[in-house]
Amino acid sequence: MYICNGVAPTLIGKRLKLCAMTTEHASSLFQVWSHPEVSLWLGAPALSSIDETKQLIALLSQMAQEEESLRWSIIGPGEEVIGSCGYNHWQLQGAYRGEIGCDLSPAFWGLGYMKEALGLVLDYGFNIMGLNRIEALCHPENIRAERLVNALGFQKEGVLRQYRQTTSGFQDITLLALLSGDWR
Repeated sequence: MYICNGVAPTLIGKRLKLCAMTTEHASSLFQVWSHPEVSLWLGAPALSSIDETKQLIALLSQMAQEEESLRWSIIGPGEEVIGSCGYNHWQLQGAYRGEIGCDLSPAFWGLGYMKEALGLVLDYGFNIMGLNRIEALCHPENIRAERLVNALGFQKEGVLRQYRQTTSGFQDITLLALLSGDWR
């Protein structure tokens, strides 16, 4: 059975690489995570400082140590951090499923970088982690996210009504999933 031991291995794509998230990435990730066009969809209050970003990176690292989450920084073609992606959580025994999440600097939207990054994450999930099912939870109005996961082969399974509580109230979420047998 897969155990990450808190380590997110480097994954290399054609134009980018995914590497372990570190506090050295905090400034760049703060720019992404606090951007109004990105933070709108994160389902959490926007970060207000680089120190808060470092705390979130530390929390994500701790969650990886506890085998709960696995997150990568996305390194773009200019060797800059342009976003992040990974498994918000996974469950092996009894389920063999995981849930992906991602965010990208708007300066890099529409160029295929997130599709490439998530392709690496999906390959890793199915072929290394041994997942059978990978889910994506999208806000129903986040058309870009739903279009992205559809392009990767995910199928819409339904709407989870009032699934998340936010500062503006309870929020519906669209559930999409990809099965290992449907991946490439």
